[in-house]
Amino acid sequence: MKEEHERLRRYGEDLENLLLLKSSPIALRLLKKGEALPEGTLRPKRDRGEHIALCQAFALARRDRVRVAMFKEDHWCFEPLITYGLAEPPEAFLDGLTSYPFFISEKEAAAKRAKEIPRLPLGAYEAILMGPLREVNFDPYIVVIYCTPSQLRHLLLAIRYKDGYLVTCRFDPIGSCTHAVIPSFLTKECAISVPDPGDFERACTADEEIIFTVPVERLDDLMSGLSHFERSGRGYRRFTHLMRPDFPQPPFYREFFRAWGLDEAKEEGSSSR
Repeated sequence: MKEEHERLRRYGEDLENLLLLKSSPIALRLLKKGEALPEGTLRPKRDRGEHIALCQAFALARRDRVRVAMFKEDHWCFEPLITYGLAEPPEAFLDGLTSYPFFISEKEAAAKRAKEIPRLPLGAYEAILMGPLREVNFDPYIVVIYCTPSQLRHLLLAIRYKDGYLVTCRFDPIGSCTHAVIPSFLTKECAISVPDPGDFERACTADEEIIFTVPVERLDDLMSGLSHFERSGRGYRRFTHLMRPDFPQPPFYREFFRAWGLDEAKEEGSSSR
């Protein structure tokens, strides 16, 4: 096994363990024509005689820890065929007719939105390869993590730790299989996306799940931040519900409150009352 794969596998295990994730982070790569598939990769149409949606492939990778490659013939949902450049966009799509009038009330606005959806060049890639990060045996471009809001908060703390990096996003409630991958792949920036109705209905994504995407180029920073908080006693498990008045204040809290002329905790572990 390549040394890089061993490192990524350790990252996958640490993410699951430190954040108490219910499913595995997904390692994902876009395959160009002729790239070989890793051994043991499932192709749904070839191997099972089935078609699935891309969100269902994500579910197989993260929940069942199956390595999946989605070629054009495997897909059973129209949008990723367009946005991943596997098929020519129909005029009806570009005219917004997949959104108008059900999702967007104005036809012109629907057409504008359709043209703004992130897309890869037609024919640039042949397939989408994915599998659990903790068992990765290929070189991924991004890592997709399904998590709860509290786990997302800790991921954002971790990715911010090195240099104050903040994740900025535009949220679209439709097309999470697109928004969870393509913007981060193109920009090398982290992203947050909302599981769309298909992800919820067809891939059985839970009500409380949200998606955090990390380009591989930023994964070291994320893991360094997670390690820092774990070593300093501020790991994810450390944060618990605490409805307590006059809770203990860190020293800099007390300095600020003293300067403002407000009540302050007299010392660590005590309150001002």
